[in-house]
Amino acid sequence: MTVIKINALTVPTEMGDEVASRFAARAGAVDGAEGFEGFELLKPEDDRTTWLVVTRWRDDASFQAWRDGDGAQAAHAGPPPGQAHGGSDDTGEAPKRPMGLQAELWSYSVQVSSSGS
Repeated sequence: MTVIKINALTVPTEMGDEVASRFAARAGAVDGAEGFEGFELLKPEDDRTTWLVVTRWRDDASFQAWRDGDGAQAAHAGPPPGQAHGGSDDTGEAPKRPMGLQAELWSYSVQVSSSGS
């Protein structure tokens, strides 16, 4: 049974472009995970500040295996020690600092679905 994991991120308006940019830079990073079915980053189109990171998994065990493995740890790691306050990495670009966003994980299972065709 497909399960949906939604990471609800509170994103201040001034950080929206940075959030979108960071997710775009690592789009596809989880594609090879066992049981992974899809990903979407949803930006609110009104005055809300909650962005949704929606992932679909074959089952909860697949999500748990990814979350507990190296893939999730790498995806959520901050910059390497010594680079958190400036400098550059091996590419010559400034390192990515942790964004410090508030997040909440929601879990759902698909009960009814339609493909729209």
